[in-house]
Amino acid sequence: MLRFVALTVLVTVTLAAPYHTDLEQHWKNFKTVYNKKYEGKVEGVRRLIFEQNVARIVHHNLEADLGIHTYRLGLNAYADLTSEEFVKQLNGFRRFNQTRKIKDAFIPPRNVMIPDEVDWRDKKVVTGVKDQKQCGSCWAFSTTGSVEGQYALKTGQLVSLSEQNLVDCSGKEGNMGCNGGLMDYGFQYIIDNKGIDREDCYKYKAIDEKCKFKRN
Repeated sequence: MLRFVALTVLVTVTLAAPYHTDLEQHWKNFKTVYNKKYEGKVEGVRRLIFEQNVARIVHHNLEADLGIHTYRLGLNAYADLTSEEFVKQLNGFRRFNQTRKIKDAFIPPRNVMIPDEVDWRDKKVVTGVKDQKQCGSCWAFSTTGSVEGQYALKTGQLVSLSEQNLVDCSGKEGNMGCNGGLMDYGFQYIIDNKGIDREDCYKYKAIDEKCKFKRN
């Protein structure tokens, strides 16, 4: 009930407040670039939030130009969300009770000289930045990133692996798709499954679906 009242108030304020006409084209570009579609009065609410975020970005960047901040802000796919909405949708960490035993344990090598720093991008063993979108699948991206790097170091081939394969298929190992999971369970799935699909064969959807893995 409280959420409904809050949304009603926001809609009322939105209808009463004129939009900044100079942001009209930017709003259209934002919707096109990020494929945003709204129904009814919801677009008015999102437009108002978007304009408030734009104002905050401009204010911050003006201060950055004066040396007050050491970084600049920019628009992204979440510019139509409030800070509270962003936190609720994307920062929902869930702690797991790790009751399943992992079959293999890491044994650190001996007599190895470890460098102070390594940029794996220079060694061509990491793929480009990926977007998990509004799905609690960070664990799947961590799993694929680790395996991609190890596979590239072993074979010299950098292959983007499928996070959606893990989201859809590793429930038996203990993961819960977009509701969270653990890298260890992701690794265990790959061991149990004797492999994982490529990204281009099992594309990321950012939703929970039935397992579609098929061994060729």
